[in-house]
Amino acid sequence: MDRSTKTLLSEAETLRSEAVRMLHAVSGYAELGLEEFRTSRALSGFLEKRGFRVERGIASMKTAFRAEFLFGKGKPAVALLCEMDALPGLGHACGHNVGGVSSAFAAAAVAAFGAGRFRSGRIVVLGTPAEEMGYGKAKMVEEGIFGGIDAAMMVHPSSRRHVAKGYLALHKIRFTYLGRASHAAAYPEHGINALDGVLLLFQGIAALRQHLPEMVRVHGIVTEGGRAPNIIPERAQAYFYVRGENDAVLADAVRRVKECARGAAKATGCRLRMEQGPYTLSAMKVNPVLADGYRRSLAILGLPESGAPTDRNRGSSDIGNVSRIVPTIQPNVPISRGERVEIHTRAFEEASRGPGGVEGMMEGIRALSLSACDLFADPGRVREAWKAFRAGRS
Repeated sequence: MDRSTKTLLSEAETLRSEAVRMLHAVSGYAELGLEEFRTSRALSGFLEKRGFRVERGIASMKTAFRAEFLFGKGKPAVALLCEMDALPGLGHACGHNVGGVSSAFAAAAVAAFGAGRFRSGRIVVLGTPAEEMGYGKAKMVEEGIFGGIDAAMMVHPSSRRHVAKGYLALHKIRFTYLGRASHAAAYPEHGINALDGVLLLFQGIAALRQHLPEMVRVHGIVTEGGRAPNIIPERAQAYFYVRGENDAVLADAVRRVKECARGAAKATGCRLRMEQGPYTLSAMKVNPVLADGYRRSLAILGLPESGAPTDRNRGSSDIGNVSRIVPTIQPNVPISRGERVEIHTRAFEEASRGPGGVEGMMEGIRALSLSACDLFADPGRVREAWKAFRAGRS
């Protein structure tokens, strides 16, 4: 390990106690999407005190922010992304407390290290709200927030250490069936049962699954099913997520699910409304050059990657939309200290704010700061990343 690397890691280590306090504070806030006011203020305020120029309320979202620290002429621009939202009823069971604090404090370490060392560059921190809603980053892409960014990075907590684990594409659809109410015992023949439409939709999708490609997932819930057993429901509703391994596979799966919905409406005599969006989430396009750079950072830290390099995440995230316009990575940092703990569980929430969460956060701070500084020290790697991006490699 050379002297510069030791100095950078020393900068990261000096932030440890403050980072731990921030992790515990954000864990306690546990704010839902688009309501991350305290979290946003805490992270952006920390960066402001560290000399970053901060702009709040970007992309028409009150909790979104952009913080920048300039080296010389400001190119290349490397963005570290801070997810901030928690889950309803479960707190930070997806670990955005760990990932968000990692990005903010890694950026602070890079700024402290790079001032006076890097001739040109810009470290950008983007506070990205509402990931659980599949909204924040997609909205920021739509609003042009990533214009001028040369590379985007963040970490996400997990049970294992992965570098290039991608995400499935995701489309959300709400199906509303409209029938006609009547007394279920006295005049059932006068009614049109909207709940039957929903039930038939579920049955149709269950039959469809055997004909869908392996990496397609369709799962839904009934959000409205009637008011009383003696009233034939005039309105019923279901909410579905459809996922696919790439955008084309997803589009075909969505088409077939909609056909099931229309068939259920026709069979039951109901009218059907379909509400979609607001955003379709793209499959993650992992940039191989940035991923290799992150692996070099792990090697410096003496940390082995766990699992196969080609393992795929079965979930989805709005970072997929970012990865379609700029070279992007989102490696996983382990927080469960050797145990397998699944995300979106109470056990994962506890791990995220416990000793494993602290160590995962510090790993993220160190690895992200090393990876970002690698790009500032050798801008040729940024050009390589864009070459791979344009060639469609992932």
